Amino acid sequence: MDETRRVLIAADKFKGSLTAVQVAERVTAGLRRIVPGIEVEALPVADGGDGTVDAAVAAGFERREVRVAGPLGEEVTAAFALRGDTAVVEMAEASGLQRLPAGVFAPLTASTYGSGQLLRAALDAGARTIVFGVGGSATTDGGAGMLAALGARFLDEHGEPVAPGGGGLAGLARADLSGLDPRLASVELVLASDVDNPLTGPKGAPAVYGPQKGASPEDVAVLDAALAHFADVLAGVVGPGAARYAQSPGAGAAGGIGFGALLLGARFRPGIEVMLDVLGFAPALERASLVITGEGSLDEQTLHGKAPAGVAAAARTAGKEVVAVCGRLALTPEALEGAGIRRAYPLTEVEPDVAACMAEAGAILERVASRIARDFVCPPTHPSRSAES
Repeated sequence: MDETRRVLIAADKFKGSLTAVQVAERVTAGLRRIVPGIEVEALPVADGGDGTVDAAVAAGFERREVRVAGPLGEEVTAAFALRGDTAVVEMAEASGLQRLPAGVFAPLTASTYGSGQLLRAALDAGARTIVFGVGGSATTDGGAGMLAALGARFLDEHGEPVAPGGGGLAGLARADLSGLDPRLASVELVLASDVDNPLTGPKGAPAVYGPQKGASPEDVAVLDAALAHFADVLAGVVGPGAARYAQSPGAGAAGGIGFGALLLGARFRPGIEVMLDVLGFAPALERASLVITGEGSLDEQTLHGKAPAGVAAAARTAGKEVVAVCGRLALTPEALEGAGIRRAYPLTEVEPDVAACMAEAGAILERVASRIARDFVCPPTHPSRSAES
């Protein structure tokens, strides 16, 4: 193979171990350990969930910070990314699980109010296009908190605001959307998510994702009924479109915040697709001859809209060779090939102990990247081929 190959690293984070930026740095170091002069372009990617703002900043967006409400109402510093009049807003920055104290869940009361404040900050910054990445949420409130932060009012039978969180929606008597920020009408809002669940029902947000946020079976039932009631009340305000939105793909994303975004006129797109567009993946791909993608776990979920699958699909269309790095591998060679990935390199192949593997992920990833350099970059007669990394 030609030593002048140009490598594009387009990997997501290794959750709990390395950010997407750190993955790119370590892979680059491992490649250059074997081929010092190799041309490498790093484009950290994300699928709309946590890490999306970091990926945008790594691609040249400006990081903007603002004080907003966390999922329990406490004030936190959250960031969005801005380039020109395009903003990338990540709901997990304000309303994500990482904003909860360790070991604390609040399935019935956690609110997306801070996510609405982030959207408002993007509007204040002059954004005309907002990519709203949703995932990793601590919330199941159907986006009610977000809408309230943007000017909507949700009142109980006494005319008082309902309690925050999905549980509070059970007491909703009246919704007033007349106060929504008028700037929303002239903004292109893109709902970027890797899930296409509806709002309620057996595949809805409470049933599928509620348990991950600490919801008991009883909590799930309460939340599902409350969100169904929320959609019914909104149907009385916006018409039958509310019911259609509730069943639309992406409505159940991030505890139903997708439903709230659809009510605002958002267009749903798979998160990795929109992020690859925003990050400038196509021209970077054109410059590359080998693509390295990856994430912490390559498994069945990867094949359903996660970043490596999106990267591999785009690369295959362009006729580019793709390999993947990961912490653990739970896909067969046939499944990888079907996704457009020539070969995967799991860190657990080097260090089978998962705890040790996560603790030393960076160093192990460098060793793995050196293997990739030998297997896919160096010619067969390269003297380093037999050396140990």
